Amino acid sequence: MTENALSSEVDERRVRFTVDESIYELDVIMGAAYLFLDRCYVFLDRVGDRKVQVVLRARQAATEEELLALIGQFSSELLNQALRKQVGESNGRLREFIMAKALFAADGPSTIDRLLAELDAEEMASDDLDIPVPWEKPASE
Repeated sequence: MTENALSSEVDERRVRFTVDESIYELDVIMGAAYLFLDRCYVFLDRVGDRKVQVVLRARQAATEEELLALIGQFSSELLNQALRKQVGESNGRLREFIMAKALFAADGPSTIDRLLAELDAEEMASDDLDIPVPWEKPASE
């Protein structure tokens, strides 16, 4: 967060600060805000070009120190969310490949493979020349 974000307003049960979107993208800000929903009410508002105002309102009575601690915790969570997003983007194609491979492997043999296996079984069953072992398999098997 910028220096302006650290200068905050603290009221009776809420703290207000601004986050610069040129540093943290909106989805990162929203991800951090989501994790605070169990502790406080969260309000986001656009207050300027690429500036988002965050208001955290305590669910119960809170001291000024507790409210100021929320700013530090929110700042840390912004870093967590930004890193999580960066790792997700860099590993996205690998994750898609692994998922696709897992889904296709779970499907079992394809229709073509199944039909080819049936044709092979039919050819083996109807041996006009009475050859006991196909040429692909060694006699020792």
